[in-house]
Formats: sequence, C-alpha cells, structure tokens
Amino acid sequence: MKTFFTLAILFSSLILSRAQMQNPIPLWPDGAPGALGTSTNDIPTLTPYLADPTNATGTAMVICPGGAYTHLAPHEGNDYALWLNQHGVTCFVLKYRLGSSGYHYPAEFQDVERAIRWVRAHADDYKIDSKRIGIMGSSAGGHLASMAMTHFDSGDTNSADMIERQSSRPDIGILCYPVITMGEFAHQGSKDMLLGKNPAPELVKQLSSELQVTSSTPPCFIWCTSEDKTVPPENTLMFAAALRKNHVPFDLHIYQKGGHGMGLGNRNAPTAPMHPWTGDCLFWLKAQGWVK
Repeated sequence: MKTFFTLAILFSSLILSRAQMQNPIPLWPDGAPGALGTSTNDIPTLTPYLADPTNATGTAMVICPGGAYTHLAPHEGNDYALWLNQHGVTCFVLKYRLGSSGYHYPAEFQDVERAIRWVRAHADDYKIDSKRIGIMGSSAGGHLASMAMTHFDSGDTNSADMIERQSSRPDIGILCYPVITMGEFAHQGSKDMLLGKNPAPELVKQLSSELQVTSSTPPCFIWCTSEDKTVPPENTLMFAAALRKNHVPFDLHIYQKGGHGMGLGNRNAPTAPMHPWTGDCLFWLKAQGWVK
C-alpha cells in the first residue's frame, strides 16, 4: 500500500510538471552572439514554468542552475521552478552556454542579461509585473546570478530589438551556496571554465562580485552551509559584507549541517521534507511582497 501511494504521488508530480512546464524558447531566434555552432549547446534558451492562475502573484524568477560552468544541474532548475510555482511565482529556467562547450566570459553573462530582458519584454504575455522580476542561482549559477545583480544596465532605448530596450536589472536575487569571488576563495573549476586558465587580473577583479556591489544592487537572500567543502562559505560571507557596506537589504543564512549542491534538500527522496532554507526564503519573499 505504501508503494502504491508513493507511486501515485510521483505520478501526480510528473503530471503537474508537464502542465506547468512549456517548451524551451531560444533567447536569440537568429543565433546567439559569438555562437560557435548551431547545436543545442550553442543555443541558450528559457523554459517557462507557469504558476497556477488561481494563486499567481504576478512575480517572476529567472533561474540559473549550477554545475561549475561545465553542466546544468536539473535539481537546481526544474525543481526550484516547480517549488516556486506552488507559491505563485512564474519561473523561467535558463540554459546558458558553458565552458565545457568552448564558451567563456562574456557568453554566459550575455545569456543571463538577455534572459532578464526577454522576461521583462514579455511580461504582459505571462501576466507578470515587469518591476518584479528576480534572479536565482546555485553554485556557479549563483555566480552568474550575482553578476546579473552587479553588472546590469538600463537597456538600449535606440535598439530596433524590443528586448534589448529593456533593463537587465533584476528586482531581487536569491543565491544558493554561490560562487562569488574569482580571487582567493574562488572555486577553481568554475573560474577556469568561465575565464580560462590565465585570465587578466583586471577580469578577475571585474567578475569577483563582492567587489562590484553598489547601492543599486537589488535586495538579496543568500545562504550556504558551513560544511561546504566545494565552494568555501567565505564566498557567501564576502558578498553579504559587501551588501551590508552598501546598505543593500539582505537575508543571510549559514546552516551548520549540509554539503554542496543540496538544492531543495530532498532530491533523493522527493516526498521528504525540504531543507529549512526553503521556509526561510519564503518568509523573506513574503516580506518583499512576492508571495502570499
């Protein structure tokens, strides 16, 4: 009987996933800038996950999965999107170009900027408030999200492309055990994949997000675990310190137990309770007026 109910829950989750998830949308219909080919690895996309209209809050989140700039972890994309959908947030999971496919900076940054602009340009189509579009990322995806939070612009009002006219500034950020720095506490694998083996010192500084925070950086929820042996917790601490220095509102959580790449904390047992960070994040999102 227990097995039957477990299978029923998993089947229901699969149906829900298919109902909410739409087909991937290429960010550049005519090809991404600097594309090395035309394979799936060369085509950055957004996959929409729609919140149920009965509880949709008009908010949106662009989600950047982690994977050390070598791959994209599904549990940090699909799983986050379905979780946020339950709370009324429409999500867009970004498939960005990767170092393992020959792409280094600025390709990944071009993809995340374009993603935010794309969602903002299509806000009416998805019944989204164009001033409530956030960015979320884990691990290397957290680094990409932090770059979006610190290197945005207001758009090119003279562009013939309506997407490029939009601001690339996210309105809030959620960073999960993020890579932040390219300096002393960098995750070397992510750094190599993004910048190559011998990056210029100026580029290392430019892409160390703790050095790029200003008073215009959006409010942020950031968390990690003190047992993380992959991405040192100093990354999280340095970014939080920079937010504090620049008077940017933030929530900081460092949990004692847990390693790296936890996602929601239940990926090996979908029916198990989620990690407490999810409740803390929802509490913060409610304070921002993003969830009910």
